[in-house]
Amino acid sequence: MSVTEQNASVYSGADASIEDAVYRKVSWRLLPFLCILWVLAWLDRVNIGFAKLQMLDTLKFSEAVYGLGAGIFFLGYFFFEVPSNALLQKIGAKKTIMRITIGWGIICILQSFIRTPTQFYLLRFLLGAFEAGFYPGIILYRTYWYPSSRRARAFGTFMSASAIAGVLGGPLAGSIMTSMDGMGGHHGWQWLFVIEGIPSILAGVVAFFYMTDRPDQARWLTVSEKQVVQNILEQDKRALGERGHDWRTLFRNPKVWLLIAIFFCLLCANSALTFWIPTIIRDAGFGSTFVIGWIAAFAYVFGAAGMILNGARSDRNKEVRWHFAVPAACGALAMAAMAAMLGFSSMAPAFTIAAMVVALAGTMSAIPVFWQLPNLYLAGSAAAIGVALINSVSNLAGFGAPYVLGLVKSATGSLSPGLYLVAAIELVAAALVIVFIVHARRSKEC
Repeated sequence: MSVTEQNASVYSGADASIEDAVYRKVSWRLLPFLCILWVLAWLDRVNIGFAKLQMLDTLKFSEAVYGLGAGIFFLGYFFFEVPSNALLQKIGAKKTIMRITIGWGIICILQSFIRTPTQFYLLRFLLGAFEAGFYPGIILYRTYWYPSSRRARAFGTFMSASAIAGVLGGPLAGSIMTSMDGMGGHHGWQWLFVIEGIPSILAGVVAFFYMTDRPDQARWLTVSEKQVVQNILEQDKRALGERGHDWRTLFRNPKVWLLIAIFFCLLCANSALTFWIPTIIRDAGFGSTFVIGWIAAFAYVFGAAGMILNGARSDRNKEVRWHFAVPAACGALAMAAMAAMLGFSSMAPAFTIAAMVVALAGTMSAIPVFWQLPNLYLAGSAAAIGVALINSVSNLAGFGAPYVLGLVKSATGSLSPGLYLVAAIELVAAALVIVFIVHARRSKEC
């Protein structure tokens, strides 16, 4: 019997209406606040893409310097994600999230004082180091509350906040940088870092008082509601069967390295789009920072919709492989089309923007579905450390892709060659899931 069939049989006897009512209550309590935190994290991470439109001229930085600074954020991720998730298991989610959120808010503000490339690189590294535990921490945190059949939808909702941040972040950055440029003797990009860093510090304080580490500690659930959640999680654990618990086996587990390779390829595309969308829009023929912000917002609306709808559809159909591979492949093909159109100045800008929207929506739609895969193979401490390991190593793509695009842009004056390379890498992610994950699952079911 497959894992999917086991899950179906487990839940067939449950009172679906009671379960749904409890999880509506859980989701309304957890997800809105987590989404707000992810919006703040995303704004503080990617506002550098908009600040670039002014700060490179102000500081006389090259495109290559920007690409390295944007990407070096992920080196901080690489070194600190695993320790952060290990600490979360020991001290709980709310203390961990408070520490992380306050830290990245302070570093975001300090970026307004950048004067040299070295300062730029150092602060971007520290921003990544502080934020490192947030994303994998939430991935782990959801397993404390949601059974596997509900995780993709919950995580899709959470991850859609990054798209919402794109919707809000573009117009907000454009407005701040346009209206506040020169105020108090500071540039618009400096005000951008200050204004977007302060809410993160405040949210970190709120996190300590608002968040609940585990269901049995939730005062906002009744005794019977806590029991429903605990029973469902226990049933789900039994249905998934025996999985690896010992984190020391992770480094020699081929399935873990397969998952790292898949997510690495997907994040090459995601990080390239994240940090270069403002430049792509400008190169397509739009010069105003304010207009660029609104076009980016339009693109991220589709990214948010794709994450929520694809995650929900994956849960409903209890299928992961094709719900990952099809959006990733569509994103890759659209990115290649966008690269081709950027190479022809006579091409209508609307077609370039349309291709960018599809590339962003396809790539982002695959992300929440991917995080169903580790649950097939890992549990307990192995899941806590494994999720962080997968994310931290894969996020080296976030260092490499923006830097390579910066080098290509400096050398050729065009992003197109770099975007072709990133599109090909994203196609590899889709192919790896289709070719290898099916065999891994069949092996598990035998």
